[in-house]
Amino acid sequence: MERYDAVIIGAGNGGLTAAAGLAQKGLNVLMLERHNIPGGCATSFCRGRFEFEVALHQLSGMGTPEKPGPLRMSLASLGVLDDLEFVEMEDLYSVLMPDGFRLTLKADRNRAVSTLEKRFPHEREAISRFFDLSYQYANEMLATFFFKDPAPSREKYPVLYSYAFRPADEVIDEIFSDPLLKLIISVYWGYLGLPTNRLSFAYIAMLFFVYMEFKPFHIKGGSQALSNALADKFISQGGTARFNCGVDKIVVENGAVKGVVTEHGEKIETGYVISNASQVTTYTYLIDPEDVPVKALREMGGRSLSPSAFTLFAGFDCEPHELGITETTNFLINNRDTGDGVIRRMNRVEIDDELMVMSCYDVADPEFSPPGTCQANMVTLKYGAPWMRIPPTQYHRVKYRCAEAMLRRVEAVFPGVREHMEELEVGTPLTHMRYLGHPEGAIYGFEQYTKDSMFFQPGRSSPVEGLFFASGWIGDCGFQPTLQAGMSAARSVLRKLNSNQGGI
Repeated sequence: MERYDAVIIGAGNGGLTAAAGLAQKGLNVLMLERHNIPGGCATSFCRGRFEFEVALHQLSGMGTPEKPGPLRMSLASLGVLDDLEFVEMEDLYSVLMPDGFRLTLKADRNRAVSTLEKRFPHEREAISRFFDLSYQYANEMLATFFFKDPAPSREKYPVLYSYAFRPADEVIDEIFSDPLLKLIISVYWGYLGLPTNRLSFAYIAMLFFVYMEFKPFHIKGGSQALSNALADKFISQGGTARFNCGVDKIVVENGAVKGVVTEHGEKIETGYVISNASQVTTYTYLIDPEDVPVKALREMGGRSLSPSAFTLFAGFDCEPHELGITETTNFLINNRDTGDGVIRRMNRVEIDDELMVMSCYDVADPEFSPPGTCQANMVTLKYGAPWMRIPPTQYHRVKYRCAEAMLRRVEAVFPGVREHMEELEVGTPLTHMRYLGHPEGAIYGFEQYTKDSMFFQPGRSSPVEGLFFASGWIGDCGFQPTLQAGMSAARSVLRKLNSNQGGI
C-alpha cells in the first residue's frame, strides 16, 4: 500500500496551491483529480478555433511589480510568477442599458471619482464620501486581519467596527440619493452572489479597494495557464498528480484521517488530507456517516448554497470594436432592483431582465483569440435547484430557450452580435454541477451572508484530525481567496507536522 505525507483531493485553485506549497517544503504529496486537466473553475475548453475561458473575469490582488499585491507575492513564493504573463486591465467595469446608457469606470480611484462626478454632479460630495469610507474601511480591515494587529479595538479602527456588519444597501442608501448612481455602485454584488440588501458593506468596500489599488488583471492564456503552471511546479518539485482519478472515500479511524480510497479501488495511507471539495461533498459522500462529527453537520446545517450560473461562451468572426465592445468587463442592466427581487429572479429558470456580466478578454489582450476574431463570456446567476427539477426530456429545449433569451438581451446593447457569431456553447447550473462537482452547481460555495462572512469563518481545519479544507467553501469566494486558501491550508498541515513530529 502506498503512503504519502499528505493527499490533496481536487486540483482546483486551492488544491493546486496547497499541493505546490507542501511539495516545495519537501513533503511527499499526492494530488488526485477526477477531471483530465487541473484547474476546477480555472480551466478552459476548445470549440472550433477558440479556447474559451471558463470563469475568470478579473483577477484581484496582483498589484504591480513596483507595488505588489498579496496574490503576486504568493505566486512568487511558489515560484510560478515568472512562468506567467499578466495583462493589466485599464477599466474597472462598464454599465450598459438597452436605452443607450453607458458609463465606464477606470481602475483608478481619481479617474473613477471624476467620471462619476461629471455624470452625477449633484452627488459630488456623496461620491467622495463613499470612496473615502470604502478606503478607510479597507485599510482598517487590512491592518486588523492581514497585518494581524494583536490588539484591535473600536478606538483604533472605528470604521471597521461601525460598518463591518452593516448591509451594503443600507450604507449606499445613507450616502447616495440618485437611484441610478446607487445601481452603478452596487453592480459588484454579481461577483459575490447576494444582492446588496443581504450582502455586507464590507465586501463592496473591499472589492472597490482591491481592484483600484491592486488593479484587475487578465492572464495570458487564461486561467488554464495559471493552473498548468501550478501543476507543473508541483510535479517538478517531486509531487505526484493523478488525473482521471477521483476519491471515493476518506478513511477515518478514531476521529483521525488514516488514508483515502480512489475510485479505482486503490488504498493510500496518509495522516493528512486537504480537500478542495466542498464540506457538503466531503462529509456526506467521502466519509462514512458514523465518522462525521456532529459539529461539522451542525455548522453546515446553518448555511445555504450560493447561486450557480447560466453562461454563454461565444466566439465571433470579428474584432471587439466591430461589435461595439470597447471594455473588457460589462454589466448589462435591464432592471434596477438590487433587493429581494434579485433572489426571485435567480430562483427561476427563465431569463428576462436579470443582471448580466459580459467579459470580452480580447479588449485587454488582443492576442487572446485568433487574429480577426474575439470571444465573450456572458453570465447571469441562477440557483441550481430549479434546474434540477427540469425533466431530462425537456432539458435541452429549456436550455436553448434560455440561451435565446440571453442573446436577445445582449443584442439589445450590442446589435449585430448574432450575425458575427461563429461558435456558441451554453452552460447551465447542471453543467457547473457536472464539471465542478459542486452541490447544485454553486459557484460561490456557501452564500456569504453576514453571519457567514470573513469574521465568522470556522477555519480551514476540520473536527476530524488531519483533515483540512482549501476552497471557496471554507472562506471567501473568488480566484484570489481560493488560491491563497490553499497556501493557508498547506501552512496548517506544516504546523501540525512540526508540532507532532518536532519538525519536518
